[in-house]
Amino acid sequence: MTDSPHLTGLQLAILRVLWDRGEAGVPEVYRALWEERALAQSTVATMIGRMEKRGILTRRWEDRQYLYRPAYTEDEVRRSMVADLTSLLFGGSSAALVSHLVESREIAPGDLDAVRALLDSMEADDDPR
Repeated sequence: MTDSPHLTGLQLAILRVLWDRGEAGVPEVYRALWEERALAQSTVATMIGRMEKRGILTRRWEDRQYLYRPAYTEDEVRRSMVADLTSLLFGGSSAALVSHLVESREIAPGDLDAVRALLDSMEADDDPR
């Protein structure tokens, strides 16, 4: 991400709307966020403008309005934010992050089974037999 990978909750909410729709104008994003956030449309417009200036969003002109779309995929944002969190709180150690989640019971039992299955699958893929 351009100048800073750190995103606020509102920025992530805006990105989620745009990832879901592909692209949208300020009024559509505002309506999508209304129930969750009850913000003024001008607040949403200001945030979208800032995100566009930072390179998080791109825009194009159509039918007398700008339509915005994410410059990054959801996976790219997720990877960047998890990498920052891991670096900031766990000294860059993914193992320390996972250990924390397991030891603090942040991972539900069903999720732990899914993680085990994923690890088993990854190990099987790496097995040269």
